[in-house]
Amino acid sequence: MASPVLRGGGLALLAAALFGLSTPLVQRFGQGLGAFSTAALLYAGAALVALLQRRGAQVEAPLRRSDAPRLLAMVAAGAVIGPVALAWGLQRTSGASASLLLTLEAVFTAVLAWRWYGEVLDGRVKTAVALLLAGGALLVIDQGLTGQVQLLGLLAVAVATVAWGVDNTLSRGVADRDPGQVVLAKAALGASVTTALALAWGEPMPAWRAASALLAVGATGYGLSLRFYLLAQRSFGAARTGSVFAFAPFIGALGAFALGERSASGWLLAGGVLMVAGVLIHLAEDHGHDHDHEAMDHEHAHTHDDGHHLHRHSPMPAGPHSHPHHHSPLHHAHPHAPDVHHRHPH
Repeated sequence: MASPVLRGGGLALLAAALFGLSTPLVQRFGQGLGAFSTAALLYAGAALVALLQRRGAQVEAPLRRSDAPRLLAMVAAGAVIGPVALAWGLQRTSGASASLLLTLEAVFTAVLAWRWYGEVLDGRVKTAVALLLAGGALLVIDQGLTGQVQLLGLLAVAVATVAWGVDNTLSRGVADRDPGQVVLAKAALGASVTTALALAWGEPMPAWRAASALLAVGATGYGLSLRFYLLAQRSFGAARTGSVFAFAPFIGALGAFALGERSASGWLLAGGVLMVAGVLIHLAEDHGHDHDHEAMDHEHAHTHDDGHHLHRHSPMPAGPHSHPHHHSPLHHAHPHAPDVHHRHPH
C-alpha cells in the first residue's frame, strides 16, 4: 500500500506551491482595487478552471443535497471572509510577512480537525503547532515595530488564516466528493457574493489587465490549488494536509523576494525559521499500529490496490471509480493517517 504521507503530502505540496505564489501576485495586481472586487475576480477564475475539471459520477461521487449547508459555510468562510481579509491586509503590510503569517492557517486547521473530527494530535504534532504559533508571534512583533498600519494589515491576514482554517476543516466533509464539482460550487457562489458586495460598496471597476491577471491567479492559486488540497485530504486528513500546506507561505515569501520586495528583518527571519521547523516536524510523523475497521457502507472514488477495497467487480475496473460499496470488518496493521477509512480512536 502506498504511503499516505507520500501520496497526500505530494498533493498538498503542489496545492501549497500554487497558492503560495498567488499571494505576492495578488498584492501586485490588486493594488488600487477594492477587497471585494479582488476576491470576486480570484474566485471567478477558480470557477472557470473548475468547469474543465468535472468528472462523471462513475469516476467521482457527486455532491448531494445534504452537502448544501456545509458548502454554504465553506463559501462564507473560505470564499468571502478569507480572500477579502487577505486582499485588504495585503494592501497594508509587506507581502513577505503576510505570506509567512499564512502558516498559522495550519495551526487553526489542526486544532479544529482535532476538536471536530477527533484526529490524532500526538506530542510531535503538538510541538509543531507550538513552533508555528511562536513564529507567527514573532511576525506580529516585527510588524508592530514598523507602525500601526502595518500591524492592522497583518491582523487582517490573521483573520484570513482563521477563516481558511475553518474552511479547510469543513472541506474534509466533502473531500470524497467530485473535487471539480466542489470547487465549481464554492467558487461560483463565492464570486457571486463578493461581486454583489463590490457593487453595493461602490468599488471601482478594475482595468482589464488587472482583471485578467487576477482571473489567471484565481484559476491556478485558488481553483487548481483547492482541487489538489481536497485530494490530499482524502489521503491523510484535514490536520496533516493543513500542516504540509503550511509550506505555501514560504513559497509566497520567496515569490515576494523575486518580485523585488526587500523588507526582511531579523524578527521576520527568526519567525520563518521557527515555522519551517514546525512544518518539518509535522512531516516527520510516522503512524502505524494494529487497528480494526468496522463494517460500513459509503461512496467515494477508490481503487482495489489499497488493502481496504476488497469487493469484487465483473469485470474489474482498471483505475479509480466510484459507486456505493460495502466494507466488511477488517483487522490489520500498516502506516496510516486519519483518512476516510482511519478515523478510529486512540
